[in-house]
Amino acid sequence: MAPILLNCMGNDRKEYIEQTFHVNNPYLDGMEEDILYHFSLGTKTHNLPEMFGDIKFVCVGGSANRMKAFAQFIHKELNLPGSTEELKDICEGTDRYCMYKVGPVLSISHGMGVPSISIMLHELIKLLHHAHCRDVVLFRLGTSGGVGLAPGTVVVTEKAVDYSFLPQFEQVVLGKVIMRSTELDEGVSQELLQCSKELHNLPTVIGNTMCTHDFYEGQGRLDGALCSFSHEEKLEYLQKAYEAGVRNIEMESTVFAAMCRVCGLKAAVICVTLLNRFDGDQITSPHDVLVEYQQRPQVLVAHFIKKRLGLIA
Repeated sequence: MAPILLNCMGNDRKEYIEQTFHVNNPYLDGMEEDILYHFSLGTKTHNLPEMFGDIKFVCVGGSANRMKAFAQFIHKELNLPGSTEELKDICEGTDRYCMYKVGPVLSISHGMGVPSISIMLHELIKLLHHAHCRDVVLFRLGTSGGVGLAPGTVVVTEKAVDYSFLPQFEQVVLGKVIMRSTELDEGVSQELLQCSKELHNLPTVIGNTMCTHDFYEGQGRLDGALCSFSHEEKLEYLQKAYEAGVRNIEMESTVFAAMCRVCGLKAAVICVTLLNRFDGDQITSPHDVLVEYQQRPQVLVAHFIKKRLGLIA
């Protein structure tokens, strides 16, 4: 186990609590070499503490292009030296994920859906462990379908819930089902909500996020290649979700929340809504509007990071 210091959520930024960050795998320390295959990194081939030991914030998102754009954005926001065009994809040796290091910030793509982000998270958490990182906060930045919310609303997840609106992630291990809690850190969520109030044109709410296994049937869409339910049944399900506190739907939050919680990592999920699912299934907003919407979680997390680093009051 590697100790990690996590910032308290109190007013005094100098206050810290000691908390254990652990990989929950007794076999890792006995391995002669750990190859992080999907990152094209390894404990023998790379000096991970030297490369990543100063990381304080990890931001992950589905799209490789979006996470490259975030790396360039946070580079400017932190007023770091050098050109954003010089940022190098650390994972260029693989086509699975992209990774950019910008000062104390790591920006990584995770692909689409639970399986893809799960693989990335296993190797990311091991990377933080091998690099002896301390005081790390993880963020998932993404897009989502809103449930009773106007397009462009940012949702900070209180609980990531499954299809039955329960805060749990079901993992099958050796044929047995393991249920893991998906509750996220309340302090980080409240701090993000406060940050949103300090920014212009960033409507933000805290609510539950429903994680599904696919984009179409699992989310009750009527426009997929398959559809076995009626419009009325879809609206009834969405209404039940809304009454259970669900405010948006995406495809990665439960495993993200569960793995971070098990490993003692503070984390938050911040997704913007691209449409209100009560009004339809297809995303019809103009491209320039969607681009601006997708930047909103990035702007919010950048503000959070700058406040944590003492760059703004």
